[in-house]
Amino acid sequence: MTESSVFVIVGGGLAGAKAAEALRTNDFDGDIVLFAAEEHLPYERPPLSKEYLAGKKSLDDFTVDQSAWYRDHHVELRLGTTVSSIDPGAHTVTLPDDTAVHYDKLLLATGSQPRRPPIPGADADGVYYLRTIDDAAALSAVLVAGSSLAIVGGGWIGLEVAACARERGVDVSVVEMARLPLQTALGQEAAEVFATLHREHGVDLRLGATVDEVTTAGGKATGLRLGDDSMIEADAVLIAVGAAPNIALADHAGLAMGHGGVLVDASLRTSDPDVFAVGDIAAAEHPLFGVRIRTEHWANALKQPAVAVAGMLGSPGEYDELPYFFTDQYDLGMEYVGHAPTYDRAVFRGDVDKGEFTVFWLDADDLVLAGMNVNVWEGLDDIKALIRARRQVDSAKLVDSQQPLADC
Repeated sequence: MTESSVFVIVGGGLAGAKAAEALRTNDFDGDIVLFAAEEHLPYERPPLSKEYLAGKKSLDDFTVDQSAWYRDHHVELRLGTTVSSIDPGAHTVTLPDDTAVHYDKLLLATGSQPRRPPIPGADADGVYYLRTIDDAAALSAVLVAGSSLAIVGGGWIGLEVAACARERGVDVSVVEMARLPLQTALGQEAAEVFATLHREHGVDLRLGATVDEVTTAGGKATGLRLGDDSMIEADAVLIAVGAAPNIALADHAGLAMGHGGVLVDASLRTSDPDVFAVGDIAAAEHPLFGVRIRTEHWANALKQPAVAVAGMLGSPGEYDELPYFFTDQYDLGMEYVGHAPTYDRAVFRGDVDKGEFTVFWLDADDLVLAGMNVNVWEGLDDIKALIRARRQVDSAKLVDSQQPLADC
C-alpha cells in the first residue's frame, strides 16, 4: 500500500478502534477514516451490563483510546456519523448527506443491535433495551432501591442486569421462554447452575413463559401480561431477547451472506477482496472446527481486527482463536472457551455446591468441545489445549480435580 492509500473503518466500537490501532502498529502510513454512529469515543460494551450498572466503572474506564490518541496517530474519527451505503465497484462509502468517501480497503465492524420483538406496549416509556452507554445510563437511573424491574429474556444481558439490579435493591422478575435461562448457550446441566444462582438471590424466574403484552398506564410501562394471563407489576421493563447483527450495509452492497452474518474466510476477507469484516457480523471459517462460526462476543471484537488488518495490508493470516466469553453475576465469575452448539454430555469437575468448578462439554467420542471455569481462575490454557488436541479424553480423570488436565 502507498502512503496515499485510504482505509475506511465502518463501526465505532471496540473492533473499529482496535483496527485503527493495528494499522498504525503495522506502520500503515496512509489515511484512516473511522465512522462511528455514536457521539462517544469507541468503548467496550461488556461493562455496560456488569461494572457500569454495578456502579464500579464509568465510561472513561472502558473507553478504548482517548481523543488524543486518534489525533496523534492521524486517524480521522467521524463521531455521530453513519454510512448509508457501500459501492464496492467504485470503492466508496456514501453518507446520509450523499457525500461519497473513497476507500482502497474497507473494514466492516458494524456490530449488532438489540432485537425488538413485536410485543404490544414495547414502545412505551419505561421500556428499555441495552446496547449503548446511553441505554445503560437511562436504565441505571431507574434501578433505585425498592423499585421493580421486569426483564424479558433470560440470556447473558438479562441475567447480568438482573444481578446488578438485585445488588442495588431492586425487585427483579425474569421471563424466559425456555425451560431454563441460558439453556441454548450452555445446555441443561450448566443452565441449572444459573437458575439456582438467581433464585438464591431473590429473582422471580418465570420459565417456559411467554409475554403477550407490556402493560401500560398513561403511556408508561407498568409491567407484563404473560401468555397464561398472569401479571407481573414493574416500574420498568428491560427487553433482552438477543441481538441482531447489523448486516444491511453488507447485504445491500452485494457481499456474500450466510449463517446470520457476512461470510468471511479465515483471514476475515469477504467475497469482495478489498472488504473485510470483523466482530458480531463476521461468519468466519474456523480452521480448527471446520465450520463457520459467528459469535457476538467481546473476544472477537478485541482480537479479530489484527488478523483483518494483516490481510488488508497484504499479509493474510488465519483467525483461529477459540470462541471465548465471560460473565460476572453476584459472586459468580465465569470464563467459557470453545464451541459446543451440540454435544453428547456435560461433565463437572470441582465443587458445584461451593461454586468452584469446571464444566466440560464432550461429543460422543469424548472429544472436548468446550469448557467453562466458574470461580476457578486457572487452567484455562489447559482447557484450550484439550479442545485443540481433538483427541479422546479419559472422562474419569477429567472429573477428578486431583488429576492434571494435561493428563486426561
